[in-house]
Amino acid sequence: MSYDWLKKETGPKILVEAVKHIGTKEIVGKQHNKKILEWAEALGLKSVYTNDEIPWCGLFVAYCCHAAGLDVVKAPLWALNWNKYGNVAQVPMLGDVLTFTRNGGGHVGIYVGEDKTHYHVLGGNQNNSVSISRIEKSRLSQARRTAWKIAQPANVRVVHLEAKGIVTTNEA
Repeated sequence: MSYDWLKKETGPKILVEAVKHIGTKEIVGKQHNKKILEWAEALGLKSVYTNDEIPWCGLFVAYCCHAAGLDVVKAPLWALNWNKYGNVAQVPMLGDVLTFTRNGGGHVGIYVGEDKTHYHVLGGNQNNSVSISRIEKSRLSQARRTAWKIAQPANVRVVHLEAKGIVTTNEA
């Protein structure tokens, strides 16, 4: 499944920032990706987030918010803390923050679209990288929309996509 169309989206800013990092990968083992560690430093989490073996989906979303000039939730490394971000969105749309439940915890990422049974989610720590994966809709905890300071971008919308692409079931 090609998501190249995302490079042409002009908003929301959190999405634009996230797209810039597609392909960033953690380094399995004793070495760690400097870029991921730099995100923690930029957020003042360097003493807590010390290596890329620590789940980093919340770190990725926090960094994208920070880079976009948006507020970051308290304790952003805990994926389900993102249920406190912005405002509840009854219908998930482009750029919304989605939280999911999973065995052992949660997961957080950014909505890029959906098919009949899955959301297409741009997130960190999905197969050890920043990537777009399909996550079963039944796992959704909440959809949260940015509390816009001026106005919601005109391109915030439901995006219907083909049921193609990697399906993930555990993002730890």
